[in-house]
Amino acid sequence: MTKYIFDLISFLPLSKKEPKQVVILCHGYGGDGRDISVLANNWRRFLPAAVFLCPNAPEICEINQHGYQWFGLDQKDEEVVLEKSLVAEKKLNSFLDQVLHNFQLETNKLALVGFSQGCMMVIQTALKKKEKINCLLGYSGKIINKNHLSNKIISKPKIFLMHGDKDAVVFPGHLLEAKDFLAQNGLKN
Repeated sequence: MTKYIFDLISFLPLSKKEPKQVVILCHGYGGDGRDISVLANNWRRFLPAAVFLCPNAPEICEINQHGYQWFGLDQKDEEVVLEKSLVAEKKLNSFLDQVLHNFQLETNKLALVGFSQGCMMVIQTALKKKEKINCLLGYSGKIINKNHLSNKIISKPKIFLMHGDKDAVVFPGHLLEAKDFLAQNGLKN
């Protein structure tokens, strides 16, 4: 078994053959890989040739010692939040490289899924990745820093974002802001 930089929950392909795709699901603030693995377990039947990986974020959560965070939310300063997210992005990119190397897959066989803070991370990471991933699916997230990201977009994967209208943590209007931002930068969602 390969040792990754993150602890994770994994589901090998139902086909019992070598994976043809990899789907990585990134949890939200205070959650863990086990939380989001419920989705992976249900989606496996629709993608029997895919391996599903649900990593724990790199830091113990500040407000939930049983959960994890991609970056702390203790600061209101947007520049500090951006700096922390860039550290997490570097770690996530290293993990993605490990996974692709381990399964001998090209980047176009990679799908990223994120919920809340995990969504923020996969948007930022996918759009800045030199090699285009296949797609990204985001639930209840937002763009961490539009000024930073607008100057760094390299890749334009297929994107589907969704957000519940009763979200009390991440304001639902962030979906419309992200949609406008992506359209202004030539990305369809």
